[in-house]
Amino acid sequence: MAETTAEVRRDIELTRERMSTTLQQLEQKMNVMQIVRDNPWPALALAVGAGVLLSGSRTDVRAAAATVAATKGASSRVGTLLDDVVASFVGGLHDAFDSRINALVTDLKTAIGAPVPGANQPVASPPARSAPVADVVRANSATAYDSVRAD
Repeated sequence: MAETTAEVRRDIELTRERMSTTLQQLEQKMNVMQIVRDNPWPALALAVGAGVLLSGSRTDVRAAAATVAATKGASSRVGTLLDDVVASFVGGLHDAFDSRINALVTDLKTAIGAPVPGANQPVASPPARSAPVADVVRANSATAYDSVRAD
């Protein structure tokens, strides 16, 4: 029996639809995130079990040893170079911040009319500090106590 072209095309379309539906169902079944959301406790148990098995194999220790062996010698040279680069960068950054802050402080002092050192004005020494209030009270209390005791 000879099929017509229209029947063949219809069969192809039906096959495509079935395949598309089957692929969507497989994707849903294999969506790990959805499986974990639907079944969190078994997923957690599986993760713990895998961790225990991997830790027992000591593969991490061998990988760390191989990494150390592969980078032996290079790390000291690179480390020294990086230390120098970082020290120079931090020093330059400190100097830049220091000069910027000093400029801002000078601008602020100028704006409020405070004396600015190095601006053809003598630098005023800080005012003499008086004794703290607590010391004065203690001294007066001791004097009063001594005068009462003497009576």
